Amino acid sequence: MANTPQARKRARQNNSRRLRNRSQRSALRTQIKTFTAQIEAGDTDTAKTTYLRATSIIDHSARKGLLHRNKAARLKSRMNARLRVAAA
Repeated sequence: MANTPQARKRARQNNSRRLRNRSQRSALRTQIKTFTAQIEAGDTDTAKTTYLRATSIIDHSARKGLLHRNKAARLKSRMNARLRVAAA
């Protein structure tokens, strides 16, 4: 339990940041799963728009520190490769 005023404030900040990060991480995973489902279903037209939306969310997450920039690049690269294979 936090005893000092600054420790109490840090506990509040950590809690609000944890909730925000959890929400953003969930949205990111949902976009990736939606993209994967569309690729597996063979729906490349909607997968392209989902890919653009997902890359935007991935970039935002990397800028904010939710994802490492190399992981973000790897995710985008793998998604793009899957999209190119499905479109061909």
